[in-house]
This record gives sequence, structure tokens and C-alpha cells, in this order.
Amino acid sequence: MRSQASNTCRTVPIMTLSPAFSTCPVKRLYVGSAVVDSISDWREISAQEQRDSFLLDLERSRIVKFSFWSALGAAGVLFVLALSPSLFAEDLPPLPPVEAEPAVKASPEDEPEQPPTDDVSEAQDREPAETEGPVAAPAQTAPPTAPKKKKPAPLPFPGPKTLPATGPYKVLFFQNDFSYKKDPDHDYVFGEELKDMPFELFGYPLTVSTGGEVRHRFMNEDNRLRPGGPLHAEYNLWRWRHYVDGKLGNFRVYAEMLTADAFDTDGPDQPIDVNRWDLQNLFIDWMFWEGELGRHTFRYGREELLFGRQRLVSPLDWANVRRNFQGYHYLLKGDNFAFDGFAVNPVNTATGFGPFFDHDSGHDRPDHNVWFGGTHYTYSGWKNTIVDAYWFVLDTNKQATAKPDVHRHTFGSRWSHLEPITDSAGTDVRVWDYDVEAGVQAGADKSRDVIAGFATAIVGHTWKKPTWTPRVSGLFYYGSGTVDAAGSNNTFNVLFPLAHAYWALSDNLSGQNLFDYSVQFDMKPTKKTAITSAVHWFQLASDQDTAYNVAGVPVGKPGNGKQLGTALDLYGYYYFNPNFDIQLGYSWFWYGEYIERTAPRDDATQFYVQTSLRY
Repeated sequence: MRSQASNTCRTVPIMTLSPAFSTCPVKRLYVGSAVVDSISDWREISAQEQRDSFLLDLERSRIVKFSFWSALGAAGVLFVLALSPSLFAEDLPPLPPVEAEPAVKASPEDEPEQPPTDDVSEAQDREPAETEGPVAAPAQTAPPTAPKKKKPAPLPFPGPKTLPATGPYKVLFFQNDFSYKKDPDHDYVFGEELKDMPFELFGYPLTVSTGGEVRHRFMNEDNRLRPGGPLHAEYNLWRWRHYVDGKLGNFRVYAEMLTADAFDTDGPDQPIDVNRWDLQNLFIDWMFWEGELGRHTFRYGREELLFGRQRLVSPLDWANVRRNFQGYHYLLKGDNFAFDGFAVNPVNTATGFGPFFDHDSGHDRPDHNVWFGGTHYTYSGWKNTIVDAYWFVLDTNKQATAKPDVHRHTFGSRWSHLEPITDSAGTDVRVWDYDVEAGVQAGADKSRDVIAGFATAIVGHTWKKPTWTPRVSGLFYYGSGTVDAAGSNNTFNVLFPLAHAYWALSDNLSGQNLFDYSVQFDMKPTKKTAITSAVHWFQLASDQDTAYNVAGVPVGKPGNGKQLGTALDLYGYYYFNPNFDIQLGYSWFWYGEYIERTAPRDDATQFYVQTSLRY
């Protein structure tokens, strides 16, 4: 018999991780399709329904736990933003004021020449020197002069993809630059209070920065070249990145957390979509020498890699899970050049290695069966010009992957140049931009000799006087394919590219065995808005090789023609400020004869809306 209700209600836990059950008669507990009004009713529920309820409650508890920690992290950020850095350091000894120039210079030869100036503000603020005898009459003050003109900013090089300006936030968060805060008249950026906060530790100056990003993207796509055949997929992706950066003398420790998830998915989770609560970056830097060449730094730990225009090595920010590696990295940074040497192992499955189930909820681990290393050199000492030269090596003995038994060396170079056209007043009215890159690969795949390569060129023209600053560009790309299946392997391996920016937004193809001819048009209707349209014509470089999807997996069979199809991309963004932007895009892919014969499906479409908040 059900007990009578009393004036006091008590709560009884039904089972572990289940919602509490109240004995109040007005309270009810829903278990599957049954309604429970009392403990006796609960006992009458079948064991199967109890198990179903437990699993449902367990999933709810994961969501509640996830929401709790997300809300707690956001509340913590807002709480710290409400405090000033001085509050944290009020009990510490006062730090010396920040000086515009170092107090001690190595030698007069090392000091750069200063241009002559008529600015007398420093002389006017200086106190008169003490003299013997009567006080001398004050010296005549020089007449005021007009303020100096600011040096014009260097011309920006077009990036791989038209993206909103994010100010001090960089693609790699450990390269963020908030040095603008030294200017008292700077424009405020939300979250800057948490950057370069001054402290003192054991008598040494310590700076700490913290911040991050929250991003959401809605996706709707049809008939992409994915494993499992054509399908419709509609889903949501979200991720949260948060970092802490500490610098003490010549040492630096950087840590960045990432949690990425997909929900409302129509299909299985993808390796580049899900990675919950893991360390994305965690490394220590030691700047062990600073000389005439520049700063020499040794880095060990887990980090994201980015070189050049990200054609071969990129963190792949489009993916919900960014690529990362773990190992050793030597960095040399000079006034007009940078040199990197590294030897690392891939970590998460966004790199294309490792089983997905190891990493969606578990802790990421470096894959010691795969080594990636090499050197990269960048020179920017010539006006409006960047030159890259690099050597990369990929070595793997891992068989359970799309890239087994690989030992490839990639040698390449890139030249990028801007050529401004000025009017009679010396103002840039138009700008030509050029970008050329090529490389060769040699080595062995599955005991077959490798001789492969790629080449690409972009020529663009920007009109700077019109309000919309339109730009038109043309692109050519060639990635080699195997000519004779019984001979050497001629298929170029694209390594770890930003494929999304180069081979159409629909992410159907990689740059292996591929010809791509493209025309792109960009315009900026307002200072905070940009719109881009691009058309791509794709075909196989060799009809004796297959096509390759964006993950590098073969699609179809050789001997079925060369036409892959035509793609049209339309996308744009609205840039509110360096902290927040919204992007959206729509793309079509009309398949050609090769896909129609070997992987038949209707034409592909893709729509997305993405919002990003940086703090």
C-alpha cells in the first residue's frame, strides 16, 4: 500500500547517478514509458526498464557534468576579467617600470641607427641639471613641430582562405601578440586584462597570459565522398580551447586544453570532429642563446605545427579537432628570417593516424610508430617578398592506417611577392600578388620507389581605391599520380595540409593525383564584411591512378576517365571585432564521369554557419 502523504517531503535516491525521487504525492519520476509515484511502484518496474533508465540517466549525467564544467570555466573567466592584474600583485614588491629600450645594450655596434628627429618632448620633460653658482637662465625652447607621420603598414599577403581579421589572436594561440597594450591610446580588446599580467617569482619578473576560444558550427551536407557511400548529414560541432602561458626569464611553459564534440549527428562521429577534454598543446621553451643571428630556442612537448601557406603542414583549424604533434623543436628567429628544425610524433587522430576510439574520450598519446620531421626556413628581408625552403620527412611502419609503410622525403620551396601600383601621389591604388610553390618527393612506399611532386601558382590583382577593394585571382595546382602501377609510386603525398582552403570547401578531394584550375573573386562591401566566390575544375593527373578523398583514401578504380567534376564555393563573414565573428558558406560539387562510373551519387552540396568567440 502506498504511504499517505505528510507535511514533510523526503527525497530518496533511486539508484546511482539517477535523479532523486521525492515521496511527495505531486512528484513523479518518469522511467521509460512508465510513471513512478512511489518506491513501491519503482520496485514493480521491470529490471530491463531499470537498466534503460540507468543508461538514460547516465547519459544525462554526462551532459550535466559537461555543462557544469563549461559553465564553471566561463564563470571563472568572467570573474577574473572583473579583476585587474594589480589586484593579484598588490602584495608583491613593486616591479620596475617597463622601458621602451633595454637598460643595457650589448655594444654600440649592436644598436640600430636611429633616424634624426625634431621631437623635443623628451627634452621638455627633463628637469634642469644642477649648476654651481647662480641658476642659469632657462634655455630657449625649440618651436613645436608637426607630429611625425606614422610609417605605413606593410602590405598584407593574401592568406590561403579569406578569413576575418582577429587582431592579436593568431592561428596558433601560442603566437598571440598583445604588445599593443604598451600604447596608452590602443583600442580595447575584450580579455586583454588577462594577457601579459605582471607578477614576480623569486625576485624574477613573471608574465602570465590566459584566454581561449569557443566555436560552434552547424553543418548540412549531401553526397560527399565519405566512406560508406552517399548520405545526407546534418549535425552541430562545438569546441572550446583554453590556454595558460607563463614566461619567466628565458623559460616559458604553455598549456592549452581542447574539448571538441558533435551532437545531433545523423551518422557516426568522425575523427576530426570529436576529442573530449584533452591537452592540445603542452610544451616548455628554453631560450638558451641570443646573438647576432637572433634568438635560439629549444622546445619540447606537444604542439601544433604550421609552415608557410599551410599547403603541407597545418593545424587544420577548419576541423573541430586540430592536429597536434609531440617531440623536439629547435627555433631560430632573426630580424628577417626564421629557421625551424623538428622531430615529432603525431598525437591525435586529426593527423590521420591512430584508431578513433582511442581518442574520442581517452587521453591522447603520441604514436611512436610514426615520425615526422625536417627543417623549414623563411626569409623576408626583400621588400614585399617572402621565400620559403624546406625539407620534410615522413616515416611510418604502422600498417593499420591509410598511409602504411611510408618513408618519404619532401624537398620544396615557395616564393611569394606583392607588386603595388601607385598613382602620382605615391598612393597604392592596385596590387598584384604572386605565390608560387613546388616540391619533389623521393623515398619508398611498401618497398616501391617513390618519385613524385607537386606545383602550384596563384596570381591575383586587388583594386584598393574602390570601396569594396575587389580582388580577382587565378590558381593552378598539380599533384602527381602514378603512371604505371607495376613501376614506381608517383602519387604525391600531401602530408598534413589545409585541404579545405585549396581544393574546394566541400572537402571531397585531396591534392593527390590532381589537376585543379580555379578562379576566385573577393570583395569587402564594408570594413567588417567580406564575400568570396570560387570555381574549381578538377581532373585526375593520371588515369592510371585513382582519385583520393580529403583523408587520402583511394576512391574508385583507374581507367574510368579523368574528369572529377566542378565545384562552386560561396562564403563570407561578418567581423564584429577581434573577439567575435560569424561565417557562413554554401558549396556545390557537380561530379564528373570518373565519380559517376566508380562511386555514383547525386551531386554534392554543403551549407554551414559558424560563430567564433575569442577571449
